[in-house]
Amino acid sequence: MGGVRLMVVDDHRLLAEALASALKLRGHRVLAAAAPTSGSADLVVSRAPEVCLFGTASPAAPGAFDPIARIGRERPQVAVVVLGPVPSPRGIAAAFAAGAVGYVRHDERIEGVERAMLKARAGECAIAPQLLRGAFTELLNPAVQPDDEGRRLLRMLTPREAEVLVRVAEGEGTRLIAAGMGIAPSTARTHVQRVLMKLGVGSRLEAAALAARTGLLARAAAHVRTTRPATTENPATAETPGAATDVPGTATDGAAPRGPYIPAQDG
Repeated sequence: MGGVRLMVVDDHRLLAEALASALKLRGHRVLAAAAPTSGSADLVVSRAPEVCLFGTASPAAPGAFDPIARIGRERPQVAVVVLGPVPSPRGIAAAFAAGAVGYVRHDERIEGVERAMLKARAGECAIAPQLLRGAFTELLNPAVQPDDEGRRLLRMLTPREAEVLVRVAEGEGTRLIAAGMGIAPSTARTHVQRVLMKLGVGSRLEAAALAARTGLLARAAAHVRTTRPATTENPATAETPGAATDVPGTATDGAAPRGPYIPAQDG
């Protein structure tokens, strides 16, 4: 099995970096880890990987897969595999309609992601049969959806904790969270600890993965956009759409603010 030349793009920096690091350790050539997905098409078109892993927390959102459609037009040889939450039929249909060749859940083990990459590179459809079966069942027998897990978890968090969760998923350390929210680092650290406790997880990465998988991250981000005053934004930390980063190790607590992403080199 030869290593796959790939790129990882996700709406949230921490998830992109963690997955890219894990795949690099397994012998794959990670060209770049990039965020957000909305600005990823230029980078993917210029780098032309064999496979692009495209992570999104909102597969059913209008325009979520526009970058995939553009990649398909300009680099049809690039196989795009979507990494998403527990999918809705609309999300799966939209991904494949845009040109994706696979759909893998965010909570899939790394071996499952790797199998999907290899199938996509070989020109095969990369989606678990049970996902298709569930999607078609729901399409043929639509049911009223119960209160979902993401909504339930969001109700457990205060507005400040919701903002902290979003910032954690974007890869911000304690000091950067504190600066962005205008609070003391000790207060930011307390908020992070409360978020982990309420979500029942032991690390920031686990919190980000759980939030993405259940749809909590998308709900929290939307909640923050509607409740956060404009003055809490820190222009110095704003992300440049479509920028990329070297694949790092685990982010350290209290890391100093980082500049724009710099594309990772072939390794």
